[in-house]
Amino acid sequence: MDFNTFISKRPVLLAPMAGITDTAFREMCLKYGAELAYTEMISAKGMHYNCMATRKLIELSEREGPCGVQLFGSSPDILADISREIESEYGEKVALIDINMGCPARKIVSNGEGSALMLDLPLASQIISAVKKAVRLPVSVKFRKGFDSEHLNAVEFAKMAQDSGADIITIHGRTREQMYSGKVDLDAIAAVKRSVTIPVIGNGDIFCGADAANMFKYTGCDGIMVARGAQGNPFIFEEIKAYLSGSPYTPPSAEQRAAAALEHAKRHLELKGERSIIELRKHMAWYVSSARGVGKIRTRLMRAQTLDDIESALAEYAENCRIS
Repeated sequence: MDFNTFISKRPVLLAPMAGITDTAFREMCLKYGAELAYTEMISAKGMHYNCMATRKLIELSEREGPCGVQLFGSSPDILADISREIESEYGEKVALIDINMGCPARKIVSNGEGSALMLDLPLASQIISAVKKAVRLPVSVKFRKGFDSEHLNAVEFAKMAQDSGADIITIHGRTREQMYSGKVDLDAIAAVKRSVTIPVIGNGDIFCGADAANMFKYTGCDGIMVARGAQGNPFIFEEIKAYLSGSPYTPPSAEQRAAAALEHAKRHLELKGERSIIELRKHMAWYVSSARGVGKIRTRLMRAQTLDDIESALAEYAENCRIS
């Protein structure tokens, strides 16, 4: 992938989301227009100690093209070694290495990883530099506007990331303290964009085409990253592209949503097996959540035991529900 050409197109990306952005979901979002999709957040330490459950998170399919691989950790040496290993093993299947420095989860933060690194700029710098020296791939860093209201250091952090060798940065306009509550701070993203010369990706509260356009216009960012807005809604990428180009857009009907959900389900089970239906259920429920009178169907999907259960519930949804 030509990185500079890619960035010049103001790309719309699928964010890395733990437990969500597996292969089947990435493929669906790419089908509907995402220009790059990221893996789930992958533990560099888990890879280092050859944890098979961790290694399965990096399985990349031929259908999806180059993928962003997101790693988290706090050891510069381990992150560098695993980045080098991924580049060597997966080659052109990987578009870039992304370092997570924004995850707000307590388990991650308590280990000094994720957004905890926003409180330790020297260590964060060592990590970025080590990874950059280890690979030829572009290196990106994802972080937040700060750790909490007392530590709003996104601009300082962005400058450090650039000086440490990052090729691109993504900022979520909330603090770790906020988690996903409140509204995204577009001013924080705009301030980061003004402070560096490397490309900046804006992330947070993009749920429709208008949100995407506002993110671009208000912050001046070089690209945008969609997270929760894509859950059960891979169509959002088509919607965003249509809105940005001024083209007409017709939201998918219940029948079209059901068909996409079923395609997603079949691919998920093909890749992960019948036992993975438990983790598939939430995806199926998200696909139907925008319709009226969907409570019973959603419950059926959350209790599904087989593909037939899913197909039956989706057929009822397609026949009887209207999109609100």
